[in-house]
Formats: sequence, structure tokens, C-alpha cells
Amino acid sequence: MNTKEMFSKNRVTFDLKAKDKMGAIDELIALLAADGKVSDPERFKEAVLKREEEFSTGIGMGIAIPHGKSDAVLEPAMVFGKSKAGVDYESMDDKPAHLFFLIAVPVESSDLHLRALSEISRNLMHSDVREKLMKAESFEEFISVFGS
Repeated sequence: MNTKEMFSKNRVTFDLKAKDKMGAIDELIALLAADGKVSDPERFKEAVLKREEEFSTGIGMGIAIPHGKSDAVLEPAMVFGKSKAGVDYESMDDKPAHLFFLIAVPVESSDLHLRALSEISRNLMHSDVREKLMKAESFEEFISVFGS
């Protein structure tokens, strides 16, 4: 499975309402649960928060990539969320996060989440990609930017 295949029209939002890190994580996991990708949203959230304890997945440049490996994940999936206002995500550069990529993988998925993290990070290093994602208002616009 490649990274692009982990996205779905059912797991994107272009108007995150969250004001803080926990709210953002809850909102992204809710999309994942609504699409039937996790059997137990709370158990998956525990995996994401355990990962956040190591260090924030707010990598800077307005980007956060929370992720978790859990037996509550039924199949590998990603959620994309955009916050126009920005969310205090305790990012490495102390700036608000606007673009969120939640990665969910089953425990036995070896290095799939690492490959996804690497690909997302590589794409988002480019300011033009970040700008296009900030302007995207539909899944088709989002995936065309991410898939290019």
C-alpha cells in the first residue's frame, strides 16, 4: 500500500474546529472512527498520546503528524485536517499547526507508518506544497497536491 492509497474522501476535513492539541487529535480520530478504520477510538487515542509523550509530532512549519500503532486499527489509514485559524500543538517551532496528518496502522504493519511519515515529511518540506494544501478545499484538490 502506498501513502496516497491510505487517504480517503471520508477522512478529510478542511475546517478543523479544534482550539488545542487534544481537540485536534479527538477530531481527527473521530473521522477515522466514522469511516470504520478503528474498532476502539479510545484505545487508538492512547497509542497516539503515548507517542506524543516521547516528543510532539508538531514538526513545525505549521504541520503536525500525530500517529499511532494499535490493535484497535482495522486497516492502515490516514486522516487529513486543515485548520485555518491554527492550533497550539506544542510544535517544535512554537508556532500553530494548520495542516494535520493522522496516521493509523495496525500493530503488525511493520514499517508502513515510517514510510508514510517519511513521504509526508519529504513532500511538506516544500513551501509550495504547504501553500497548495492550505488553499485546498476539496479531496480532489488535496490529493492532486499530495499525489504530485
